[in-house]
Amino acid sequence: HMTRAEKFSDWATSLVSDDLPEAVVHQAARSMLDVVGLALSARREDYVSALLASHPAEGNGTAFGHATGLAPQDAALVNGVAGHGEDYDDTFEGTPVHTGVVVVPAVLAACEARGLSAERARLGIAAGGELMCRLAVVAPTAIHRAGFHPTGVAGALAAAAAVSVAIGLDGERMSRALGIAGSMASGIIEYLADGSSTKRLHAGWAAHCGYRAALFAENGFTGPKSVIEGEHGFFLGFAKPGIDRDFDQIDRDLGDNWLYASIAFKPYACGTMTQPFVDCAIALRNKGVTPDQVAQIECKCGEGTVHRLWEPLASKQKPATPYAAKFSTPYCVAAGLVDGAAGLAQFTDERITNADLLHIAGLTRYEIDPKDPYPASYRGHVRATLKDGSTVEATQPHMRGGATEPLTDDELKTKFTANVMFGGYSAAQADHLYNHASAVLRGDAVIDLAPFAQQP
Repeated sequence: HMTRAEKFSDWATSLVSDDLPEAVVHQAARSMLDVVGLALSARREDYVSALLASHPAEGNGTAFGHATGLAPQDAALVNGVAGHGEDYDDTFEGTPVHTGVVVVPAVLAACEARGLSAERARLGIAAGGELMCRLAVVAPTAIHRAGFHPTGVAGALAAAAAVSVAIGLDGERMSRALGIAGSMASGIIEYLADGSSTKRLHAGWAAHCGYRAALFAENGFTGPKSVIEGEHGFFLGFAKPGIDRDFDQIDRDLGDNWLYASIAFKPYACGTMTQPFVDCAIALRNKGVTPDQVAQIECKCGEGTVHRLWEPLASKQKPATPYAAKFSTPYCVAAGLVDGAAGLAQFTDERITNADLLHIAGLTRYEIDPKDPYPASYRGHVRATLKDGSTVEATQPHMRGGATEPLTDDELKTKFTANVMFGGYSAAQADHLYNHASAVLRGDAVIDLAPFAQQP
């Protein structure tokens, strides 16, 4: 009897380049581009500065946007936190997990430290991303309902898988690495109480833990191979009881059905499930609805999103911090209606106190729709009741940027450029960095991250 970790590890460690569909290679390249751009955008944020101040310069690992070298595992941590910091990074429809900011920093750190090729990086990112997506759909909603952040806990195993494949471990040692990562995984979602920084930490910490777990296993340290489905395993510790577990999701149709190929890239700098509601609010704006006309806004949503994005309602209608605003559907709806946007500029200390935004957020309420498909897919519905008694409605049936309506490469380039310039770089520098980031995972050259360490 082989455990799920063994089955996945045997498959993942036998992968060669020809096994990767072009769609998977393309997603890996897009994910790296997105992560680098986001990390550069956040390079001057206080949470990144806090991390750098707490990590001595003791290595050649590249922290994106910083000249100071770090130990590889610390570079993975900083890049993961910076990439996830503004919640603008890729996500997965099925149960929201952010694959890029976990597996990309971990794999790039390993490849840079060992002088490995783009081929090893592609294989590692694909394998780690695939495991993370599969872990997410074993028991949809159960990890969130248990009070854990799926990106943090599933990400530790995914990063361990990614680094194991990149550095060439065999299936035996990779399955041990997954078992080790299960004891290193962490990440509670209590950040929702006050908009504090710990959600940002989860992605980088998962990358850091997965990197270390793979190296521990490489050198003979052991972890339980039954980590995924075991009696005292991952889904006992991190998932709410009573929700069915389908462990076949881990190894069913491996190589034939790549969940990783369907990851979504966000058009807005806020929580995953708020994205369709922003589209709806912008649609109302485009229909001529203005803030001064609105008497009330009602949003239909999935029950599983309420405890993170809607309640306590009074706090969501007046978020305490820019980060809290990203996980407030009322605020995100207000941003769409008032500003016609929900980019980095909508989530600042100044903007979250704007009277028009707070007025609309205060008029926005929710209604649970029992037919909402969450978590299988994300949709939004917004109905504005105007002061004259008329109503205007908008529906977004799926998440833009996802499998149904993916962002184009040109749209991702525009996003990358805007993010890099937000981090203080010129348009010419952003273009240079785009060209390098687009090429890193192509071909078979040794991974070169040096251009990402340059200062604006």
